[in-house]
Amino acid sequence: MPRIVVLKGGCSSEREVSLVSGRAVADALRREGFDVAEIDLTSESLPAGIDPARDVIFPVMHGGYGEGGGLQKDLEKAGFAYAGCNGASSEVCMDKPAAKKLAEAAGVRVAGSVVLDDSTPMSAGEIAAKLGTDLVAKPACEGSSVGLAIIGSMDELSAWLDKPRKGVWLVEERIRGRELTCGVLEGVGMGIVQIVPAVGVYDFKSKYTPGSTNYIFPAPISEKAADIVRRRSEAAFSACGCRDYARADFIMPDGAEPVFLELNTLPGMTPTSLLPKSASCVGLSFEKLVRRMIASAIARMPAHAIS
Repeated sequence: MPRIVVLKGGCSSEREVSLVSGRAVADALRREGFDVAEIDLTSESLPAGIDPARDVIFPVMHGGYGEGGGLQKDLEKAGFAYAGCNGASSEVCMDKPAAKKLAEAAGVRVAGSVVLDDSTPMSAGEIAAKLGTDLVAKPACEGSSVGLAIIGSMDELSAWLDKPRKGVWLVEERIRGRELTCGVLEGVGMGIVQIVPAVGVYDFKSKYTPGSTNYIFPAPISEKAADIVRRRSEAAFSACGCRDYARADFIMPDGAEPVFLELNTLPGMTPTSLLPKSASCVGLSFEKLVRRMIASAIARMPAHAIS
């Protein structure tokens, strides 16, 4: 068997979450009998001491280099087998507008939105005319709800636009309903998890503060609705070129189809994370999930590598 190298940490705003996820994944792999090395990646380059003839890489990196395709492309150039989506699909899914466009083309319902950057400024009036004033704004290429803003009026929209911002931002019509997520493993949707934040908004604090959000899994929705969420998750996964695993997020208004929000190609694997909850709905323990997540990467290891 190859050695499994868990890459964790990184330099993004989600570094601390990644460290917790990486530790949990490494411990689970050890319980499953794998030879595991953990590396805290503190720069945007591959670490020394890893060898594609011996090591299979399990990235547990969130944001930026780790999640946006940079790490994956470096691993591909160096000849490593690694778990998760490849560089191209990682890059697409990190770009929320691009992922939404591909999902919509595959028949998945998405929220109305506009993309803002320095080259495409829009006034509050222009945005309101297109989307109304009940809105959600977020960076186009960040995860874990970093920078999420809820806007509820023209005055709030104008004030938000007046604030200094960097990079590309996505402004969407706010869809009200159940917040749902579905893990996809090897192209197949798993259980549906309903997210019920205590404060009403599933932001970074709600995600990572124990006790601040209630998770119901499986979600208390009809089997017909659950099947629609699974099929839409699989369609988005396929449309964005994903492989191995990802997690699809939705809002489901009462009596209406679920609305796709985004795909997360490197879902959190902390004690409060959603992918393990989704997997538990189909009978997969944390350990068995992690084993399945690395299995395809092992199968992709070059034939001449150590067995």
